[in-house]
Amino acid sequence: MQAPTLDDIRAAAKRIAGVAVGTPLLRSEALGAVVGMPAFVKAECLQRGGAFKIRGAYNKIASLSAGERARGVLAYSSGNHAIAVATAAKLFGIPAVIVMPADAPRAKLERARALGAEVVTYDRISESREAVSAALEQERNLPVVRPFDDPLIMAGQGTVGLEIAEDLAALGLGDAVVVSPASGGGLAGGVATALDGVARVFAVEPEEHNDLQRSVAAGEIVSNAPGVRSICDALMVQHPSALTLAVARAKLAGALTVSDDEVRRAMRFGFDELKLVIEPGGAAGLAAALHGRAPKGGALVVIASGGNVDAEMFASVLRG
Repeated sequence: MQAPTLDDIRAAAKRIAGVAVGTPLLRSEALGAVVGMPAFVKAECLQRGGAFKIRGAYNKIASLSAGERARGVLAYSSGNHAIAVATAAKLFGIPAVIVMPADAPRAKLERARALGAEVVTYDRISESREAVSAALEQERNLPVVRPFDDPLIMAGQGTVGLEIAEDLAALGLGDAVVVSPASGGGLAGGVATALDGVARVFAVEPEEHNDLQRSVAAGEIVSNAPGVRSICDALMVQHPSALTLAVARAKLAGALTVSDDEVRRAMRFGFDELKLVIEPGGAAGLAAALHGRAPKGGALVVIASGGNVDAEMFASVLRG
């Protein structure tokens, strides 16, 4: 597969216009005081469906032929991509089958079902979501909307970067550092492609799920150990794809890691100082910034990539 280009990202922006929300770039004096530079939060937690994923999902489904779309779509996801695919499928009036881990946050499982998707669950420790999905793909002959391993998906996610570039230019800010949560690498890679030559983009992963960081260092795909858990349910893929690794090596300025406790503190900071509900995976970039991992620059942009968190978990995090 060919890596998405800036032109592909611009085409995606036109395709998703009126569907995805242009989310705000919120200035935070409190965050700026911590990092020692002007600081902003790209609030994708306010995106349609509660996360950035609608950008890529809609771009992909809109790019299918009418005949392909008529059959419906198949996707696999830990949650946010499931919600995005179910939302896009509903907008197109087509069925969606979503393979999700049985231990995904209840809010994500219920939201996907409420949007009309057929949810097929699996055990993420003992079963492979790709294998479960492949069997369903063969059985039902459905086009697959992958969560990150697709140039159209990456181009859609890259529209986050286009918006950041426009906002930074309007503010007259240069030499920006952008920190983005990373799972498979679709968002971080897409944003880095959109901001190539404009800002330095760093991916952020849970410290024991740093497959992208280790893969970039090794120059080849490196997998996480099976069964390793993190509070960041949205950031627990086993490894990047060949496509996302190639983009990461070419476009990212680096990759950072954060602990679960640091993520919890970032979630509390997001609620207290920004008045935002940010899910654990969505708070990884903020955690990196708050704990001194983001390099210095003319400005800092933290991508808060999602806000779909179970109420019980969020309340527990806020209680500390």
